[in-house]
Amino acid sequence: MKKFNIRKVLDGLTAASSSSSSATAQPGTPRENDVVQETLQSEHFQLCKTVRHGFPYQPSSMAFDPVQKILAIGTQTGALRLFGRAGVECYCQHESGAAVIQLQFLINEGALVSALADDSIHLWNLRQKIPAILHSLKFNRERITYCHLPFQSKWLYIGTERGNIHIVNVESFTLSGYVIMWNKAIELSTKTHPGPVVHISDNPMDEGKLLIGFECGVVVLWDLKSKKADYRYNYDEAIHSVAWHHEGKQFVCSHSDGTLTTWNVRAPAKPAQIITPHGRNWCIYTVVLFIYTTRIGILSGSLSYDTVGRRACLTVMHGKSTAVLEMDYPIVDFLTLCETPYPNDFQEPYAVVVLLEKDLVVIDLGQIGYPIFENPYPLTIHESPVTCCEYFADCPAELIPALYSVGSRQKRQGYSKKEWPISGGNWGQGTQSYPEIIITGLVNHKFINSLVISLMLQVLYKIKTAKVFERTRGKEDKPSTDIVEEDPFAIQTLCWCPESRMLCVAGVSAHVIVYRFSKQEVTTEVVQLLEVRMQCEFSDVDSPDPGGEQTPTLPTSGASSSPQESEPHAQSSTGSNSSNGPRDNIPCLQVRSSPLKQSPGYQVELVIQLVWVSGEPPQQITSLAINSSYGLVVFGNSNGLAVVDYLQKTLLLNMGTLELYSPSEPYQRQPRSPRKARQPSGALCDSNDGSNPPEDRCKSPTSGKTYNSDDEGKQVLREGHCIVESYAKDNSFTRSRSSSVTSIDRESREAISSFHFCESLPRKTDSLVTPCLMVGTTQGSVIMVALSLPPGGDQRMQQPVGISSCGTLVRLKGGILTMALLDSTGTLLPPSYEPWYDPNASDEEKEKIRRRRPGSPPSSQEGQDSQFAVLCSEKQAKVVAMPSQTRVYKHNITETSFVLRADVVQMAGANCIACFCANGHIMTLSLPSLRPLLDVNYLPLTDMRIARTFCFSNLGQALYLTSPTEIQRITYSQETCDNLQEMLSELFTPVETPEAPNRGFFKGLFGGGAQSLDREDLFGETAAGKASRSLAQHIPGPGSMEGMKGAASGVVGDLARARIALDERGQKLGELEERTAAMMASAESFSKHAHDVCI
Repeated sequence: MKKFNIRKVLDGLTAASSSSSSATAQPGTPRENDVVQETLQSEHFQLCKTVRHGFPYQPSSMAFDPVQKILAIGTQTGALRLFGRAGVECYCQHESGAAVIQLQFLINEGALVSALADDSIHLWNLRQKIPAILHSLKFNRERITYCHLPFQSKWLYIGTERGNIHIVNVESFTLSGYVIMWNKAIELSTKTHPGPVVHISDNPMDEGKLLIGFECGVVVLWDLKSKKADYRYNYDEAIHSVAWHHEGKQFVCSHSDGTLTTWNVRAPAKPAQIITPHGRNWCIYTVVLFIYTTRIGILSGSLSYDTVGRRACLTVMHGKSTAVLEMDYPIVDFLTLCETPYPNDFQEPYAVVVLLEKDLVVIDLGQIGYPIFENPYPLTIHESPVTCCEYFADCPAELIPALYSVGSRQKRQGYSKKEWPISGGNWGQGTQSYPEIIITGLVNHKFINSLVISLMLQVLYKIKTAKVFERTRGKEDKPSTDIVEEDPFAIQTLCWCPESRMLCVAGVSAHVIVYRFSKQEVTTEVVQLLEVRMQCEFSDVDSPDPGGEQTPTLPTSGASSSPQESEPHAQSSTGSNSSNGPRDNIPCLQVRSSPLKQSPGYQVELVIQLVWVSGEPPQQITSLAINSSYGLVVFGNSNGLAVVDYLQKTLLLNMGTLELYSPSEPYQRQPRSPRKARQPSGALCDSNDGSNPPEDRCKSPTSGKTYNSDDEGKQVLREGHCIVESYAKDNSFTRSRSSSVTSIDRESREAISSFHFCESLPRKTDSLVTPCLMVGTTQGSVIMVALSLPPGGDQRMQQPVGISSCGTLVRLKGGILTMALLDSTGTLLPPSYEPWYDPNASDEEKEKIRRRRPGSPPSSQEGQDSQFAVLCSEKQAKVVAMPSQTRVYKHNITETSFVLRADVVQMAGANCIACFCANGHIMTLSLPSLRPLLDVNYLPLTDMRIARTFCFSNLGQALYLTSPTEIQRITYSQETCDNLQEMLSELFTPVETPEAPNRGFFKGLFGGGAQSLDREDLFGETAAGKASRSLAQHIPGPGSMEGMKGAASGVVGDLARARIALDERGQKLGELEERTAAMMASAESFSKHAHDVCI
């Protein structure tokens, strides 16, 4: 019998419904089945989260399992992050979203108790790869303030805001009838309430003695058996924390005034010692007492009430020596790492884990100077707010070792030589055959390259873009950065070519930096700078002579006799270079004039800066693209676009957006002034027109010479950079505006939104593919620009690149987001690239690599469409046949919302469009038919950070910044979802619990060792009774016994299932025994009654 598949039925329905919106442009065009055989179906797609990387956002609490060596961190948003060895990470989330106030491990049991600010406690099962909640308990009448779970105990102490202590059975999550009331714990003569419970701990040598700390400064030693207080310790200042000495004879309290009080258990009258390690006005909120053989050590974390000029610090008092360790951020919590889990054993910590607001630090206490351990987790992606993010899957294999080799030199020195102490868990069994790279741009002028292997993330390499600029700015220079309120070096957008390793960066101060990758260190004497003057004039440009859709080729300046004398091309400029305006021809940042030492890695090739124009700052760059095969970088903003040849360090094109249109197109909406014919401001000076003799032209900035032209002034070159300006041939400035241009027109001007380099057929009459640039605008236009490249070698460095606008290809609703090109079989045609070569290598090696340049796609036959242009905007997607420029398919993606991010990606051996909408929907469309394959309501847009950082990649991968410090990776691949369980790491591994410390012969003989307590006799229902049902509500969790059996897998899962089976069998045997006893009691009662009746 054939298996019924509902997904295929839905595919048929969606294909039928999409036929109305996916229509052919003209009759006779082949349908999708006749053109391309598509293989992607809806069953290839499924959306799910995979893993979360980065530092936990707004951490609030921390716990450590000393046997499993697993660290847990809770946050103010209800999240749990668990860390083991490098690559072992796990993320969980409480549904309520309440802050996690405390965490307690069931040591070596594979379980964790979390207490939340909404007065609920939860038991997490860590024996499965995706932890789940087994039980929950919600308090109704009292607020939880502190929790304590003794080692190898199933009874959890819970302190409340009212000062009471309740006891919970962790196995069943039920309340015991045993309650310690605050009015019985304090002295009867006390007239005020002691405040909330801030500390609970049992005496290390006597489990029957419970130490209770109240906020007011009162500490009570409670006898659990006699149910009364043995001793009470009073101090005037509020208590923040309490720590026991392992012998159980002393304890230390930290107070709000910065003092530490040491108390002898049997001397409650006054403290044995009072010290102030940091001075007054410092709040010591955590203290740990430990012992090294015979010397006592104290760790205290402090934060000044007056934080101005003071930093949070950690103090280590070891014998007579005191060390104060300053931290970069305020301390949230810290704990010591000891080999023994037993509180009555010698507490000799080998490290201390310090949880800061924005970092996690582990300090080695066993070495002189207390060095820190090198953190293996990718927690540094948040050094400052992330402004942009790009995700690259299936990168070249040789790229990873190259980045790792240069990135390893950036690591700071002085780390501890020991291994990372948080080493629990095991890696997942699933393997991933392709490497992935994540690049994040930060506000603090940094780029961070991160490597993804399977579900692991490792920081590879960092780049500081601010090193290119002068950092010292006086008051006079300060107005230059008025265009941005944030850091002037912040990253705006980026473009990276993994094959050629070319990197292009755009900053918020309207600057672009081109980087090359080199394995050799170089010192750049003068940083190459190209200053560009971009200004949008609405009515000062005359229309070119009408001649159909094809505009004449824009002339370019000619070649000089040698590469070192290649001429920077002239640039459009309608503003003057006079000093009448407040600012003119001034960049926002000043490039450093001193030599720049560049380490191996990414090195600056060229800096491009937009300058002020007549008192107006340059507009921020909105789109960016680079092509290593053509040697071009293009960027655009609301004024227009500029094309730069980064090989010759010259400006090729600088045009307003409206100048790209053909005069016959209906999109030319702006009126024109009736001025006499002149050269368009976007056109470039022809080297053959004779207007400028060769001796009046400036030399390339690579020559390092200064040259000023004649008084009429065509171009100006300063040392190390060039300022390019263009005037009209009649030597007049063109700054007039038509009176018909309104302010509304100026506000609604068309900006550049995206670029795509390709080799296509830009005109309808073309039969051979040529290098092209596709330009997308915010008004939905896609404009084709043809590129004419000179031959390679020396001619490429001497001859100019020709550029001609070919008019509008198509127009869509909404701004253009992404563009791509397919061949006639539906295969993606990626932009051509030049294989990487070291720019500092020998010329022979460079030429050898350049010969391996990829070939161009095959040319088309006359009258036959050989390519498909895939275009996606904020509202719809279209597929256009090339070169006929006829619309083949069209799909309206959304009517009520808009698309935030769209990418053409490879998936399961085919291609598709992946879209993320503002209403939270993630959709995929097949190519080229634009058939809907996936539509899931995943994540509504709640923060612009998500829109700014969401990106898709090949092979069904995507990511976004879910918080300012965390990256959330997701997959829309069914295959990845099916294998996710194997790819995830295991948190719990079977480990034997260390043996208890030896009591010794004399201590065992005279009773001086640790005294145990049978808590079941005290807190069980038989002795203590039942608690009030209205006090708390028990809520079974989704990860209960049945859920855990289904989710567990692998060796650990088998052990867990075996243990569960034994528990169930024991429960059943217990129930059978109880039934048998009940039946025997019933039979005996019946026999007795029958005997009485007979008598």
